[in-house]
Amino acid sequence: MTSPILLSLLSVLLVSLISLTGIILFSLHERLIRQSLLLLVGFSAGALLGDVFIHIFPEMIAEGASQSLSPFLLVLAGMLLSFVIEKVIHWRHCHCSALPKASVHIHPVGIMNLIGDAIHNFIDGALIAGSYLISPHIGLATTIAVVLHEIPQEIGDFAVLLFSGFSARRAAMFNLLSACVAFAGAFLVLGAASTLPSLGGLLLPVAAGNFLYIAGADLMPELHKETRFSRAVMQLLVILCGIGIMQLLTFVE
Repeated sequence: MTSPILLSLLSVLLVSLISLTGIILFSLHERLIRQSLLLLVGFSAGALLGDVFIHIFPEMIAEGASQSLSPFLLVLAGMLLSFVIEKVIHWRHCHCSALPKASVHIHPVGIMNLIGDAIHNFIDGALIAGSYLISPHIGLATTIAVVLHEIPQEIGDFAVLLFSGFSARRAAMFNLLSACVAFAGAFLVLGAASTLPSLGGLLLPVAAGNFLYIAGADLMPELHKETRFSRAVMQLLVILCGIGIMQLLTFVE
């Protein structure tokens, strides 16, 4: 059986490489990106919600039976942690904003975006590693949910960096460096696992709270910006597809 350490590091590597999504998709026609971005957001929202309710909550309840701290309090803590991080650094995911043109000067928003992205990636790495400590199945589902969320996020992050004055090459390089901070989060959790054997069980509800916050506070409000009925139906369908992907993973357990 493959060790959770190897699986965690491979998953974090995959998530880190997603940071290059922005420059790859920006090489395509901008209009295509605008048209598909909201659908990607809806799909990732469905995947995050599906991971929470189909995978994490059932496992969390089973793990919580042997813990003194209520897992649902940890879910709440995960949601509040996500809120505090966004407030402290004045940063929000920029998924669906207009894709701006590059500026001549480096704007502070670009630096703040990189700092916020690094913190977010650190947490992602820790949550992925914590999920693999529970089981490979939970780790895989969490990795897929993170990857699907990272794609629209990285497109938005890349747009913000271009707007802030970064060249396309520098934006890609700094985005990749920020993504690699996820390894620090994974190493911290994996290193502490021997002294804190219940760490995975503690991080699982925190991951659930983080995913619920991202889906509810960041992704779904973006979908409300599109008011056409046909697009609303399409958004619902892609959300259901995201949930369906998480449900299908239960059959390969």
